[in-house]
Amino acid sequence: MTTSPAAAPASPARRIPMAGLLGVGFGANFFDTLGIGSFATTTAVLRLFRMVNDEDIPGTLNVGHAIPTISEAIIFIILLGGLIDVPTIVSMVLAGGVGAWFGTGIVVRWPRRTIQRAMAVALIVTAAFMAVRMLLNLSLTEGTKGLTGLSLVIGVVASVVIGSLTSLGIGNYAPTMAVTFMLGMNQKAVFPIMAASASLILPAAAVRFYRAGRFDRRTVVGMAIGGVPGVFVAAFLVKSLDLNTVKWIVVGVLLYTSATLWMASRETGSTTA
Repeated sequence: MTTSPAAAPASPARRIPMAGLLGVGFGANFFDTLGIGSFATTTAVLRLFRMVNDEDIPGTLNVGHAIPTISEAIIFIILLGGLIDVPTIVSMVLAGGVGAWFGTGIVVRWPRRTIQRAMAVALIVTAAFMAVRMLLNLSLTEGTKGLTGLSLVIGVVASVVIGSLTSLGIGNYAPTMAVTFMLGMNQKAVFPIMAASASLILPAAAVRFYRAGRFDRRTVVGMAIGGVPGVFVAAFLVKSLDLNTVKWIVVGVLLYTSATLWMASRETGSTTA
């Protein structure tokens, strides 16, 4: 006989040593500072080692990476201040924060199965944006440093959508870079926008996830503490790396993780007696 309960019991998350959690925070934010993004890599690791229950992954990402992302934004604004167009960065950052606040307000009420399926789709979208970035071979020197007119309106609307999607575990870096490239922006000038947007998007989402208790407390502590040194090492010591091979590996891992989440959602939705 087949039954369909509201939700099957979740498998308990593994208790990972704090050193491992610090390493996850360091590595994810190291690569985030170099342009890969932290959400995609962290989601893959959390699922691979069953570190956090699936329904708590979006909240863990937003709460755990909030502080490192703020430090990253400050660094980029200082280092790339000459490429900042104030109207563009202010409007897109605020739009992303609004999207994150309202998007998270919806996601925190979703059951585990819905979150699993939404995250599965979100990871495919992230992989697609990453692939587009690499296939287009985005220039760091060509294009405008800001948006005006209709282009700015499109950028603001896109930022609202991107901000709302962070509640599902989609990082804002890849989609923001893809959208601004299509609007003609210099991709080096986008780094302060991406980082500053994330520094508002993540805390806005984190507040709502924190209030709802939809995150893993021990994991976010390790990620936050380990993440800040990762940002500083990438920004001031390494500065740049040829990461094309790593990015394609990440795309493959995201597709695999998406498939496992979808399969897990099917197990969540039905049991056979």
